[in-house]
Amino acid sequence: MIAALSAGIAPAVAFMTFIYLRDRITEPIWLIARMFVAGALIVLPIMFIQYGIHAELDNIPNIIEAFLFSAFMEEFFKWFMFMFLIYQHEEFDNHYDGIVYASAISLGFASLENVFYLLSNGIEFAWMRALYPVSSHALFGIIMGYYLGKAKMNSKYKRRYLTIAFLLPFLLHGIYNYILLGLNQFIIILSIFLAGVWVFAIYRLKHARTYDIRFLPDKFIK
Repeated sequence: MIAALSAGIAPAVAFMTFIYLRDRITEPIWLIARMFVAGALIVLPIMFIQYGIHAELDNIPNIIEAFLFSAFMEEFFKWFMFMFLIYQHEEFDNHYDGIVYASAISLGFASLENVFYLLSNGIEFAWMRALYPVSSHALFGIIMGYYLGKAKMNSKYKRRYLTIAFLLPFLLHGIYNYILLGLNQFIIILSIFLAGVWVFAIYRLKHARTYDIRFLPDKFIK
């Protein structure tokens, strides 16, 4: 039990630490922890809904399973939780802050999902779970947070960026799921896909960080 908890949570904490330390002005730890816990809690209603769907429906097509019953629900709940809990908060006042808080929600979700999987299937899967599902949630969180940050900092295009903040992670998550469900030799294909998402997400992370530098007083730049 303790081993599964440690192995399940550790990768998410490692990703969150990396994202947090890249921030020019670090956000309150208690608020990041709150978002992390909020992300973990949404696992439970999503699991309940997914269980009900699978109990009622048979032979669900892979594309419906991948995009609608998994990616859509998970990314929508994350997006909604961000909008409900943090979007109007006074601490969300820089572009990079969107990445910090969206990543916290996404990695909180990934950590509890990972713990449940390891408890059911064994700790020997921990390294693969860290490499694929947990890292993918981190990347989707970075991308979502990047566009939520743009929405907050650029009110003129707020609606456009809020829409992209949900749609892009949803589509990438759906493709990720479909590769797992529908394609042979998925590890090779999935690795290539995730490498591309890594490049895109890290570029967005750096761009948000650079954007904030232009508007920060010199005393805050580190």
